[in-house]
Amino acid sequence: MEIKEKIIHDAEELFIQFGVRSVTMDDVARQASMSKKTLYQYFDNKDKLVTEVALHHLNKETEEFLEIEEISQDAIHEIFLVTLCLRKHVFKMNPSLLFDMQKYHAEAWGHYMNFKNTTVRGYIERNIRRGIDEGYFRSEIDPKILSILRVEQVQLAFNTKIFPQKEFDFTQVQLQILDHFIHGLLTKAGREKYEEHLQSETLNHAL
Repeated sequence: MEIKEKIIHDAEELFIQFGVRSVTMDDVARQASMSKKTLYQYFDNKDKLVTEVALHHLNKETEEFLEIEEISQDAIHEIFLVTLCLRKHVFKMNPSLLFDMQKYHAEAWGHYMNFKNTTVRGYIERNIRRGIDEGYFRSEIDPKILSILRVEQVQLAFNTKIFPQKEFDFTQVQLQILDHFIHGLLTKAGREKYEEHLQSETLNHAL
Protein backbone atom coordinates (compact mmCIF):
# COMPACT_ATOMS: atom_id res chain seq x y z
CA MET A 1 0.00 0.00 0.00
CA GLU A 2 1.38 3.42 -0.96
CA ILE A 3 1.94 5.91 1.84
CA LYS A 4 -0.88 8.25 0.80
CA GLU A 5 -3.31 5.33 0.50
CA LYS A 6 -2.27 4.10 3.94
CA ILE A 7 -2.89 7.52 5.45
CA ILE A 8 -6.35 7.70 3.90
CA HIS A 9 -7.15 4.15 5.02
CA ASP A 10 -6.00 4.70 8.60
CA ALA A 11 -7.65 8.12 8.89
CA GLU A 12 -10.92 6.66 7.61
CA GLU A 13 -10.87 4.01 10.34
CA LEU A 14 -10.36 6.68 13.00
CA PHE A 15 -13.06 8.99 11.63
CA ILE A 16 -15.58 6.14 11.42
CA GLN A 17 -14.89 5.08 15.00
CA PHE A 18 -14.53 8.44 16.73
CA GLY A 19 -16.01 11.06 14.39
CA VAL A 20 -13.96 13.76 12.70
CA ARG A 21 -13.62 16.54 15.25
CA SER A 22 -12.07 14.45 18.01
CA VAL A 23 -9.37 12.95 15.74
CA THR A 24 -6.20 15.04 15.44
CA MET A 25 -3.43 14.90 12.88
CA ASP A 26 -1.26 13.49 15.69
CA ASP A 27 -3.77 10.65 16.04
CA VAL A 28 -3.64 9.94 12.31
CA ALA A 29 0.17 9.97 12.27
CA ARG A 30 0.25 7.60 15.22
CA GLN A 31 -2.31 5.27 13.58
CA ALA A 32 -0.31 5.26 10.34
CA SER A 33 2.97 4.66 12.23
CA MET A 34 4.69 7.76 10.86
CA SER A 35 5.83 11.15 12.01
CA LYS A 36 3.52 14.14 11.74
CA LYS A 37 6.14 15.72 9.46
CA THR A 38 5.70 12.84 7.01
CA LEU A 39 1.93 13.13 7.23
CA TYR A 40 2.07 16.83 6.33
CA GLN A 41 4.12 16.04 3.24
CA TYR A 42 0.99 14.42 1.81
CA PHE A 43 -1.73 16.55 3.40
CA ASP A 44 -1.22 20.23 4.21
CA ASN A 45 -3.97 20.25 6.79
CA LYS A 46 -6.74 18.19 8.33
CA ASP A 47 -9.41 19.67 6.08
CA LYS A 48 -7.71 18.34 2.96
CA LEU A 49 -7.31 14.94 4.60
CA VAL A 50 -11.00 14.80 5.53
CA THR A 51 -11.94 15.67 1.94
CA GLU A 52 -9.73 12.93 0.51
CA VAL A 53 -11.07 10.38 2.97
CA ALA A 54 -14.66 11.35 2.13
CA LEU A 55 -14.05 11.01 -1.62
CA HIS A 56 -12.35 7.65 -1.15
CA HIS A 57 -15.22 6.36 0.98
CA LEU A 58 -17.95 7.62 -1.35
CA ASN A 59 -16.25 6.21 -4.46
CA LYS A 60 -15.95 2.85 -2.74
CA GLU A 61 -19.65 2.84 -1.88
CA THR A 62 -20.60 3.85 -5.44
CA GLU A 63 -18.66 0.92 -6.89
CA GLU A 64 -20.29 -1.52 -4.48
CA PHE A 65 -23.80 -0.22 -5.23
CA LEU A 66 -23.25 -0.64 -8.98
CA GLU A 67 -21.93 -4.17 -8.49
CA ILE A 68 -24.93 -5.09 -6.33
CA GLU A 69 -27.28 -3.71 -8.97
CA GLU A 70 -25.73 -6.05 -11.51
CA ILE A 71 -25.59 -9.27 -9.47
CA SER A 72 -28.87 -9.07 -7.52
CA GLN A 73 -31.62 -11.54 -8.42
CA ASP A 74 -34.52 -9.13 -7.88
CA ALA A 75 -35.30 -5.79 -6.21
CA ILE A 76 -35.72 -7.31 -2.75
CA HIS A 77 -32.53 -9.33 -3.03
CA GLU A 78 -30.85 -6.06 -4.03
CA ILE A 79 -32.05 -4.41 -0.81
CA PHE A 80 -30.65 -7.27 1.26
CA LEU A 81 -27.26 -6.97 -0.42
CA VAL A 82 -27.25 -3.19 0.01
CA THR A 83 -28.05 -3.68 3.70
CA LEU A 84 -24.97 -5.86 4.06
CA CYS A 85 -22.97 -3.11 2.38
CA LEU A 86 -24.45 -0.45 4.67
CA ARG A 87 -23.66 -2.52 7.76
CA LYS A 88 -20.05 -2.59 6.62
CA HIS A 89 -19.69 1.08 5.70
CA VAL A 90 -22.46 3.18 7.25
CA PHE A 91 -24.07 1.55 10.27
CA LYS A 92 -20.75 1.26 12.11
CA MET A 93 -20.00 4.98 11.76
CA ASN A 94 -19.87 7.18 14.80
CA PRO A 95 -23.14 9.15 14.63
CA SER A 96 -21.24 12.42 15.15
CA LEU A 97 -19.30 11.96 11.90
CA LEU A 98 -21.80 13.70 9.61
CA PHE A 99 -22.38 16.53 12.08
CA ASP A 100 -18.63 17.12 12.39
CA MET A 101 -18.19 17.10 8.63
CA GLN A 102 -21.10 19.47 8.05
CA LYS A 103 -19.92 21.97 10.66
CA TYR A 104 -16.16 21.94 10.14
CA HIS A 105 -15.37 20.58 6.66
CA ALA A 106 -17.47 22.24 3.98
CA GLU A 107 -15.78 20.69 0.94
CA ALA A 108 -16.10 17.14 2.25
CA TRP A 109 -19.71 17.84 3.23
CA GLY A 110 -20.42 19.10 -0.29
CA HIS A 111 -19.14 15.84 -1.77
CA TYR A 112 -21.29 13.88 0.66
CA MET A 113 -24.42 15.89 -0.18
CA ASN A 114 -23.83 15.42 -3.90
CA PHE A 115 -23.40 11.67 -3.35
CA LYS A 116 -26.54 11.51 -1.22
CA ASN A 117 -28.75 13.55 -3.56
CA THR A 118 -27.60 12.07 -6.85
CA THR A 119 -25.90 8.67 -6.52
CA VAL A 120 -27.84 7.27 -3.56
CA ARG A 121 -31.19 8.82 -4.39
CA GLY A 122 -30.91 7.70 -8.02
CA TYR A 123 -29.94 4.20 -6.96
CA ILE A 124 -32.93 3.87 -4.61
CA GLU A 125 -35.29 5.24 -7.24
CA ARG A 126 -34.09 2.65 -9.76
CA ASN A 127 -34.53 -0.11 -7.17
CA ILE A 128 -38.10 0.96 -6.45
CA ARG A 129 -38.97 1.10 -10.16
CA ARG A 130 -37.45 -2.35 -10.57
CA GLY A 131 -39.53 -3.69 -7.69
CA ILE A 132 -42.70 -2.23 -9.18
CA ASP A 133 -41.93 -3.80 -12.58
CA GLU A 134 -41.33 -7.16 -10.89
CA GLY A 135 -44.60 -6.93 -8.97
CA TYR A 136 -42.92 -6.93 -5.55
CA PHE A 137 -43.49 -3.22 -4.76
CA ARG A 138 -46.83 -1.42 -4.83
CA SER A 139 -47.49 0.25 -8.17
CA GLU A 140 -49.19 3.31 -6.65
CA ILE A 141 -46.07 4.56 -4.84
CA ASP A 142 -43.98 7.37 -6.32
CA PRO A 143 -40.34 6.20 -6.69
CA LYS A 144 -38.97 9.74 -6.66
CA ILE A 145 -40.75 10.73 -3.45
CA LEU A 146 -39.89 7.47 -1.69
CA SER A 147 -36.23 7.68 -2.73
CA ILE A 148 -35.99 11.13 -1.15
CA LEU A 149 -37.69 9.83 2.00
CA ARG A 150 -35.26 6.94 2.27
CA VAL A 151 -32.07 9.01 2.01
CA GLU A 152 -33.43 11.41 4.63
CA GLN A 153 -34.27 8.49 6.92
CA VAL A 154 -30.66 7.32 6.81
CA GLN A 155 -29.41 10.78 7.72
CA LEU A 156 -32.08 11.19 10.41
CA ALA A 157 -30.61 8.27 12.35
CA PHE A 158 -27.31 10.19 12.64
CA ASN A 159 -29.06 12.97 14.58
CA THR A 160 -28.04 12.36 18.19
CA LYS A 161 -30.57 14.91 19.44
CA ILE A 162 -33.36 12.65 18.15
CA PHE A 163 -31.61 9.34 18.88
CA PRO A 164 -29.22 9.97 21.82
CA GLN A 165 -26.30 7.55 21.85
CA LYS A 166 -26.85 6.73 25.52
CA GLU A 167 -30.39 5.58 24.78
CA PHE A 168 -30.27 4.09 21.28
CA ASP A 169 -27.99 1.68 19.45
CA PHE A 170 -27.20 3.35 16.13
CA THR A 171 -27.20 0.14 14.08
CA GLN A 172 -30.55 -0.94 15.49
CA VAL A 173 -32.06 2.45 14.73
CA GLN A 174 -30.95 2.18 11.11
CA LEU A 175 -32.19 -1.41 10.76
CA GLN A 176 -35.58 -0.68 12.35
CA ILE A 177 -36.14 2.30 10.06
CA LEU A 178 -35.08 0.28 7.01
CA ASP A 179 -37.32 -2.67 7.90
CA HIS A 180 -40.29 -0.33 8.34
CA PHE A 181 -39.53 1.35 5.00
CA ILE A 182 -39.31 -1.96 3.15
CA HIS A 183 -42.65 -3.20 4.49
CA GLY A 184 -44.28 -0.03 3.23
CA LEU A 185 -43.19 -0.93 -0.32
CA LEU A 186 -44.25 -4.57 -0.50
CA THR A 187 -47.14 -6.19 -2.32
CA LYS A 188 -48.41 -9.60 -1.25
CA ALA A 189 -45.96 -11.22 -3.67
CA GLY A 190 -43.27 -8.91 -2.32
CA ARG A 191 -43.90 -10.01 1.26
CA GLU A 192 -43.60 -13.63 0.19
CA LYS A 193 -40.35 -12.90 -1.63
CA TYR A 194 -39.10 -10.90 1.36
CA GLU A 195 -39.75 -13.83 3.70
CA GLU A 196 -38.04 -16.14 1.22
CA HIS A 197 -34.91 -14.02 1.33
CA LEU A 198 -35.09 -13.80 5.12
CA GLN A 199 -34.96 -17.58 5.26
CA SER A 200 -31.91 -17.74 3.01
CA GLU A 201 -28.89 -19.04 4.91
CA THR A 202 -26.63 -16.52 3.21
CA LEU A 203 -28.84 -13.49 3.78
CA ASN A 204 -30.82 -13.99 6.99
CA HIS A 205 -28.22 -12.07 9.01
CA ALA A 206 -28.71 -8.90 6.92
CA LEU A 207 -31.73 -7.63 8.85
